[in-house]
Amino acid sequence: MELARNARIYVAGHSGLVGSAIWRELHQRDFTHLAGRTHAELDLLDPVAVREFYAREKPEFVFVAAARVGGILANDRRPAEFLYENLQIQNNLIHGAWRAGVKKLLFLGSSCIYPKHAPQPLKEEYLLTAPLEPTNEWYAVAKIAGLKMCQAYRRQHGCDFISAMPTNMYGANDNYDLQSSHVLPALIRKFHEAKVRGAGVVTCWGTGAPLREFLHAADLARACVFLMENYSDEQFINVGYGSDISIRAAAELIKRIVGFRGGIIWDTSKPDGAPRKLMDSSRLFALGWRPQVDLETGLRLAYEDFLRPRRQSPAHSVLAQADGKAT
Repeated sequence: MELARNARIYVAGHSGLVGSAIWRELHQRDFTHLAGRTHAELDLLDPVAVREFYAREKPEFVFVAAARVGGILANDRRPAEFLYENLQIQNNLIHGAWRAGVKKLLFLGSSCIYPKHAPQPLKEEYLLTAPLEPTNEWYAVAKIAGLKMCQAYRRQHGCDFISAMPTNMYGANDNYDLQSSHVLPALIRKFHEAKVRGAGVVTCWGTGAPLREFLHAADLARACVFLMENYSDEQFINVGYGSDISIRAAAELIKRIVGFRGGIIWDTSKPDGAPRKLMDSSRLFALGWRPQVDLETGLRLAYEDFLRPRRQSPAHSVLAQADGKAT
């Protein structure tokens, strides 16, 4: 099902890393009726506000990229916040979409839904077969509930609601706050600031041994639009790059890209998280989709983005170019 260029599309979370990438992808493909709201404009924790938004805007297609996200430290320190807010956001958006008669909805989960010691690579059928990784189980439980909610509304109400589970993301408009960011943006900031200070070493968390798969946000955005047009199944589907790298090797790569000439110290008193998280994306690849951005190219683009002044979100600037106002 190819989306009409005048289809009414709502991107929830359009100013975040993934949402803004989806927004840019849709804009580049000349979709003309895009809706997005900042948190100040629409509180997704408020069911009444979300219901009124759906009734007013009448979106036909919805991308759910809105979530409370963060790295190991943020998940560990704010478990109640991560569980409650993510449950509330997705409940309001998914239930609201059903009430509003949305034609199709894509819910975005996370690779952290899989058990800590699941076989690698991670296949969709491994869900709920063993305990989760403790450092992010609160976020994982919420995401599992979201994909199950999509399945439930499909079974009971016939809704064309689908779920995609992306691997670790990075790219333009990422979060570089060291207290809440994920590993790649945190490393970019650490190495850059060390270079500016003329520091001799950078301290990184853990042993550097865990293996992680990374996907550029632009690739995920292309996958999301592809799935919206080509996928309609109750089973969620993995979205990954297809190969992984150790955190140690990723740190060395970022060090080189940033131009930091000092050393790296690994603080082994800090947690590593899951030993490995590589997605099995064979089902998606079999449909004809493949990633386009290799890790080194993507990290160079991410570093360029980090160096840019952050005056406004890319999503709003794109829309301002299109019609002179933000929605």
